[in-house]
Amino acid sequence: MSADRPAEPSGRRAPAGQSSLHRWRDRLSALLPATAPFRPRLLECLKSYDREHFARDVGAGLTVGFVALPLALAFAIASGLKPEAGLFTAIIAGFLIAVLGGTRVSISGPAGAFIVIVFGIVERYGLANLLIATMLAGVLLFVMGWLRIGRLIRFIPVAIVIGFTNGIAVLIILSQLKDAFGLRIEKMSADFFTQIGSIAAHLHTFNPYAFAICAGALALILLWPKSYALHGAPRWKKWVARVPGPVIALAVATVAVSLLQLPVETIGSRFGGIPQSLPSVALPDFSWTTVKQLLLPTVTIALLVAIESLLCARVTDNMIDDRHDPNQELMAAGIANVVTPLFGGMPATGTIARTVTNVKSGASSPISGIVHALLLLAVVLAAAPLAENIPLAALSGILLFVAWNMGEWREFARLRNFALTYRSTLLATFFLTVVFDLTVAVEVGLILSCLFFIYRITTLTQLAPLALAPVQDGQAPPAGVQAWKLTGALFFGSIGKLEELTDPARSAVSRAPIVLILELSSMLALDTTGVETLDVLRRQLARRGGALLVAGAREQPLSLLRRSGFVDRAGESNVVADLDQAWRRAAALLEAGPAVGA
Repeated sequence: MSADRPAEPSGRRAPAGQSSLHRWRDRLSALLPATAPFRPRLLECLKSYDREHFARDVGAGLTVGFVALPLALAFAIASGLKPEAGLFTAIIAGFLIAVLGGTRVSISGPAGAFIVIVFGIVERYGLANLLIATMLAGVLLFVMGWLRIGRLIRFIPVAIVIGFTNGIAVLIILSQLKDAFGLRIEKMSADFFTQIGSIAAHLHTFNPYAFAICAGALALILLWPKSYALHGAPRWKKWVARVPGPVIALAVATVAVSLLQLPVETIGSRFGGIPQSLPSVALPDFSWTTVKQLLLPTVTIALLVAIESLLCARVTDNMIDDRHDPNQELMAAGIANVVTPLFGGMPATGTIARTVTNVKSGASSPISGIVHALLLLAVVLAAAPLAENIPLAALSGILLFVAWNMGEWREFARLRNFALTYRSTLLATFFLTVVFDLTVAVEVGLILSCLFFIYRITTLTQLAPLALAPVQDGQAPPAGVQAWKLTGALFFGSIGKLEELTDPARSAVSRAPIVLILELSSMLALDTTGVETLDVLRRQLARRGGALLVAGAREQPLSLLRRSGFVDRAGESNVVADLDQAWRRAAALLEAGPAVGA
């Protein structure tokens, strides 16, 4: 979708009407040098910004703003917070990350992935500690971006991401059954099995009106026209089709509840409505003792924000043929997650569904994200009282749709096409997310991935004997010389490959070669454990009056052999460039007589 990319600046004179816009761009660009570690993408986008791009961004921002409205309400309520917490987060974080972020068209705000996390933190630690943990996570995110370690997030295997994403989707679906069925459960637990027990125990309180509203909202979202074109349709139908399905579902459900006075829970009956203004800044009370207790929630929030934001940015890059700045995106997310809790907001991150809507609506720069935030602010200031009659069952229908789209369910059917290591990692992460929590799931998933990676690299490391070659003038190589070729990587996970050479009980050493040659031209990597193993082999041979020769070591292994002192201990002349030199060195050592390695 290269058409969404703003044109490169040229030497032509700016069209009339752009002078004011360009003056503001020049002032903003002058604030930060081109090499500054903190440089928002907005500055780059403004270099070629014009009225055409502005019109496209305003249209996209309005569209995605209407999409974000019901989602912000639903995410906050499902997380155990008041509905305005989601709106404040979408407004403040959406604005800050758009202005300061490292992507062009990403939309940020509350995300479905946080529902389970936030609900669990609120239940265990309380609302005040959620705000503190979110602020601490924001600081951690900013530090991660400032230290330029944003690219490390890409090292998380896709099996882990799919596993915990599907696990969170299952938990969201489970958490919404209470309002979807209209069950009279006083308080839902964050524990998976306790939730199932509570739902089963309260099925007798099933409310058919709530279920009908949830099912109707879900049906409207699924059946609402997906194409903005509607070829051959009247213009008014094309405009109506542009209204997002969740907004239509919410409006129809609200009107139905208001006119028919249906006996279902609404935002007004449970929360008393939504305030018609932004809250004042309030710093939650905290102490060092509290901070120490919030280490796990802080890391969980920071990790999920980083993964979701950068995953969203990568999806965006593929759609618009662009490249984001992961470190700038993390710093922007960090600032937003420090500021948003001051207004009672929840954790914020990049959101894939709203970003995709933004791109498809023609967005070209972060201005669309700013417009989306301003639209939500206008709704809060002008139309907050209208939200009082929004039925919670309709919001549940919206969340069920979001959760179903969030999960990558086809991956379960495709598991049989992949290796056991991939299947084990994905399924372990999925079940641990559902039964325990995201942090445990990711930790175990990473451990499994590391172990499987070590095993895989170990299987690729091979030690094979080399046939003896003539030394010179067709003469046979001297007796008492053995040569082995090491392929792959010699590290802590593969040193077992050298056991037959280092163990005196093994055949290679029991035959007591006087000179042992290790050909390392195909060895890609070496670590300190590998160096120590080579040193053990060298000392064993020296005790028998023999010597170890290393031939053809590549740049990284050779550098470590020198820095670790191995070359000095083995002798410079015993570390040679190729196998031919090794044969000649072995002949010279044998000619020198016994105790050649002394």
